[in-house]
Amino acid sequence: MSTPTRRLTVAQALVRFLSVQYTERDGERHRLIAGTWGIFGHGNVAGLGQALLEAGQDVMPFHQGRNEQSMVHAAVGHARHLDRLSAQAVTTSIGPGATNLVTGAALATINRIPVLLLPGDYFATRTADPLLQQLEHPTEADVSVNDTLRPVSRYFDRVTRPEALIPSALNAMRILADPAETGAVTLALPQDVQAEAYDWPEEFFAERVWRVRRPAPDPVELAEAVRAVRSAARPLIVAGGGIHHSKAEEALKALVDATGIPVASTQAGKGSLRHDHPADLGGIGHTGTAVSDDLARTADLVIGVGTRYTDFTTASGTLFRDPDVRFLNLNITGFDAHKLAARTLVCDARAGLTALTEALSGHRVSSAYESEYRAGKERWDQVVDAAFAASDENAVPTQTQLLGALDAAVGDEDVVINAAGSLPGDLHKLWRARSPRQYHLEYGYSCMGYEIPAAIGVQQASPGTPVWALVGDGTYLMMPTEIVTAVQEGLPINLVLIQNHGYASIGGLSETVGGERFGTAYRYRAADGTFSGAPLPVDLAANAASLGMDVLRAKTVRELREALATARASDRPTCVYVETDTANPAAPPTEAWWDVPVAEVASRESAVQAREEYDRQVADRRRHL
Repeated sequence: MSTPTRRLTVAQALVRFLSVQYTERDGERHRLIAGTWGIFGHGNVAGLGQALLEAGQDVMPFHQGRNEQSMVHAAVGHARHLDRLSAQAVTTSIGPGATNLVTGAALATINRIPVLLLPGDYFATRTADPLLQQLEHPTEADVSVNDTLRPVSRYFDRVTRPEALIPSALNAMRILADPAETGAVTLALPQDVQAEAYDWPEEFFAERVWRVRRPAPDPVELAEAVRAVRSAARPLIVAGGGIHHSKAEEALKALVDATGIPVASTQAGKGSLRHDHPADLGGIGHTGTAVSDDLARTADLVIGVGTRYTDFTTASGTLFRDPDVRFLNLNITGFDAHKLAARTLVCDARAGLTALTEALSGHRVSSAYESEYRAGKERWDQVVDAAFAASDENAVPTQTQLLGALDAAVGDEDVVINAAGSLPGDLHKLWRARSPRQYHLEYGYSCMGYEIPAAIGVQQASPGTPVWALVGDGTYLMMPTEIVTAVQEGLPINLVLIQNHGYASIGGLSETVGGERFGTAYRYRAADGTFSGAPLPVDLAANAASLGMDVLRAKTVRELREALATARASDRPTCVYVETDTANPAAPPTEAWWDVPVAEVASRESAVQAREEYDRQVADRRRHL
């Protein structure tokens, strides 16, 4: 008896296959590939382009992008907002279209967010060689520019024959749906193979459900973890992004309510507890709050949940100072769980936290410890109030006053997106997250240009949700192109565009490491050749308007509040443009160090002094073994 088959091109078969893939967790089902972003060129127009046209929007929704990197950012925003249970694909031509994917792929993989990349590739048959845009390698003929995607992909394959698509596509779905393995997945598709026909087994197009597991903790590891917690006098939970990915927020709250253990959060983990929970201490590390960092310095047990422990979290190895401090890491990946020589709980975050709560029944930290961190939280709340407050409603707002105005304008359901510049530090210290999805910071790669396309992805994932992309002028100039996409699709994203005439964050860092803000200001050249002349006469608000956004200009605190309220009520893409007061920064000072090596020898006094301070700070760094 012959196996039923269907004759399709490789591209047509791939689109049909992707349209019937699903994830399921806790009985909740999502399309694994919810749509495809694309920019067409000679490497994919006759293959995937034709296949998407033939399939139609009901089978595979298509989204038109303007920049290949930003299409990946939009897909990442979509997947993150849906707890990694649904992803999007991105198709490009060969050449620069493909290499433009690399930054977005790195961002996705570093942040453990699924995205499927489908770049075109050179002819597998080599009948047309070299092609337009082909990189010719003199000793490795099978290399193409798509090989740049190998180190930033969790799975990579070049599909050089039709039948090879079957195992490759199945492996791609396995990786995308696995919370311990996920990231960017690349299937490079030679343009001749995309258009080649093949008799596909019908079962390749059968609906498949990829169940997202919640692995439970190992009983021996759990027992050791319980002993560690019970013996600790000053435990501190470090909440990472894995709590959100697992939808473990309620499980974390249950553990904290039962035990009184305080919680400090990474950028990805912020919002794991509501800001007004008595045990929520806010951000931790270089951009953390005073209360979080003070407790971290004296903690005898650090319980990391779903965190990668980046240098911002550990203050480059200087934060956790108790001589006897130990670590207990709950993570779905063994790679992250074993960091800092920790005791491990390799399991799903929700399953692990629930098991810990049950096993710790009756245990609670001392009342003195609770009183200590609650008092620290109250003191920090006063710092936030002062940073947000504006005594003169007619004054030019500072950046922190802008955040205060936004805090007053948003609802619990709003999503605030940021990735780079000076805003991540201010947000991590000051923002009062009211719901698990409100605080959306991409800080694994801290990629300028992420915010606007990510806002589009979040809007697609959750229509009707007010979404705010916060960008400075430096970030805006990197990648404003997807504003056109938001206008085209009628997606009412809100853009808060802050003009501060340069790279404010790196300028401040430059000053502390002896760089004297060199090359960080957007100004004319002065007589001495430096960029220290008058500010450039760039009108970014006019630029946003030219791309189709409604634009509201705010010059004072009062006008800012009015503009934010108008933007939130609008059903169109809206930009709130504000030039902030940079002469009187109101952000609280940094509470912990960050290791940026300073020139060991220098002739300029600023660098000499910076090196002396660096040597003092680096002396406190330790390895946790």
